[in-house]
Amino acid sequence: MLNDGPPTLAEVGIVEVAPRDGLQNESATVSTAAKLHLVSGLVAAGVRRIEATSFVNPRLVPQLADAEALAELLPRGAVSWIGLVLNDRGLDRAIAAGMDEVNIVVVASETFSRRNQGMTIAEAVNSWHRLARRARAAGLRSTVTIAAAFGCPFEGEVSPELVREVIDRCLQEPPDELALADTIGVGIPAQVRTLADIAGAAAPGIPLRWHFHNTRNTGYANALAALERGADTLDASAGGIGGCPFAPAATGNIATEDLLYLLHRSGYTTGIDEHALMAVLPELSDAVEHEVPGQLSRAGWFPPAG
Repeated sequence: MLNDGPPTLAEVGIVEVAPRDGLQNESATVSTAAKLHLVSGLVAAGVRRIEATSFVNPRLVPQLADAEALAELLPRGAVSWIGLVLNDRGLDRAIAAGMDEVNIVVVASETFSRRNQGMTIAEAVNSWHRLARRARAAGLRSTVTIAAAFGCPFEGEVSPELVREVIDRCLQEPPDELALADTIGVGIPAQVRTLADIAGAAAPGIPLRWHFHNTRNTGYANALAALERGADTLDASAGGIGGCPFAPAATGNIATEDLLYLLHRSGYTTGIDEHALMAVLPELSDAVEHEVPGQLSRAGWFPPAG
């Protein structure tokens, strides 16, 4: 292992999002059994936080219409299972399904917020306040994700000042975790540093999580920039699958295995066995009916295992 990174090993939290953000943008319908096989492989590799599904209208995201059926089969105990929710009905379903955490999205763009959630930013913030209180009362950990924080597919640039305003309004009901998402993969490290400073000043003491897409080949550079600014957790998707069905031309998340290669060889630890993680990729490709876009699935680890 190379050790050109931090002088002492630093633990980086990884939230695996392939079962939710990864599969929601796939054209192939993946069976509940195949999803369970995927999450079982992720757990065996050491992943301990997994965004397993979303509790949204199945007509809008049919790939995740089996949320309750999958939740009933999830292995409990070692893993914190996360469900995406957008409204009270979704939270009711997540609570009934026994999820450990909920991820609630507020979009930093009026047009995207209306198209993605059918509400204004102000309405989404108010919804977050209500859902956060309800989640806390039910014993669920909550994350508020500021989506499109780096740019909007409809409005273009999103100003840091607007992101700051949205964060400030959300923090009137403090989350257990604040996440900033480059939903369409337009961000660069300079933006990461700016937004990290904004979030750190606005929410001292609240863990900061980052969600990057590699649409324009900047996702991994952005991940390193976030770590340099003290990121607690990074999202990643096995195989690099994923995208937002409501964002035109959105491509996949940063690939978990590619991110692990970068982190582990730079001196960071994640608690995930990279070789066990890579073992899930061939069957994941079969499930989505195409080769996954991550690089390590083709290039392999270096040096090779064994």
